[in-house]
Amino acid sequence: MAKLLDVLNEKLSGKNVKIVLPEGTDERVLQAAVELHKGDKVSPIVLGNVEEVQALAEKLGLSIDGIELMDPTNSELREELIAKFVERRKGKATEEQATQMLNDPNYFGTMLVYTGRAAGLVSGAAHSTADTVRPALQIIKTKPGVSRTSGVFFMIREDEQYLMGDCAINPELDANALAEIGIESAKTAKAFGMEPKVAMLSFSTKGSAKTPETEKVVEATRLAQEKLASEADLEGVVIDGEFQFDAAFVPSVAAKKAPESPIQGDANVFVFPSLEAGNIGYKIAQRLGGFDAVGPILQGLNAPVNDLSRGCSTEDVVSLSIITAAQSL
Repeated sequence: MAKLLDVLNEKLSGKNVKIVLPEGTDERVLQAAVELHKGDKVSPIVLGNVEEVQALAEKLGLSIDGIELMDPTNSELREELIAKFVERRKGKATEEQATQMLNDPNYFGTMLVYTGRAAGLVSGAAHSTADTVRPALQIIKTKPGVSRTSGVFFMIREDEQYLMGDCAINPELDANALAEIGIESAKTAKAFGMEPKVAMLSFSTKGSAKTPETEKVVEATRLAQEKLASEADLEGVVIDGEFQFDAAFVPSVAAKKAPESPIQGDANVFVFPSLEAGNIGYKIAQRLGGFDAVGPILQGLNAPVNDLSRGCSTEDVVSLSIITAAQSL
């Protein structure tokens, strides 16, 4: 974890990237904002009732001097953001509905990102994933050519670093969606200094079993490889499958099960065939393998919005804020 953050801190040095923290009355979030404000990498914008935020800071013995505070319910930006929200939703929200929705700090914060007043948003310490993701999908939306966002985790243990997805967002994935997630995961890995070798995972390796489930991954691999050829910024990236995990990760198993593959037990990005597999897989690595799980990091959006676990620590808020700032560069 420290190694990843060292790389990102170097990239962010002196940039003071504005990141919205909508949960300003959560102790962990406010402590993280104070920690971030001490440096020159991230400049936090803290949302919440200003008097309540100030009272919490006093209770915790924190100095919040110089930190930008905004109350979504009475900000001078409200009227402008309401109008832009109605325009963005194109008839799906009336002005009255928008006025109500922008009382929600996640919607208000996402509008700050959409209008360029902040580069990204980190929420989820006191909200569900849906509460964080829904405004992003409605307002920021996905990049051209990307049909959905997906959630990946960096899995870090000492000098080892891997990426796993989708572990957070999409309950059902067809071959096209899996292929897209493979490409977007490669882009995420590359943006954070990795040389991606992407394994498309299944319970079969190179045709050892044939079912609709394995054939979906075979087709997803073909589509991803086809798309990879047209992605100039992914030169040198390898995507292959279908693999059982051991064939993607253990060289001796790869030599037996997939001797012709360009991935020989050295994959570092793992795309799971379903959300349940991904969620179970990363948690096994975290709890039994002793890996730090950093995320979920949402990919495919026009601007970075990331989701915390409700069991997060102050350190998690700081780390995800740094990652979100780095995504915006």
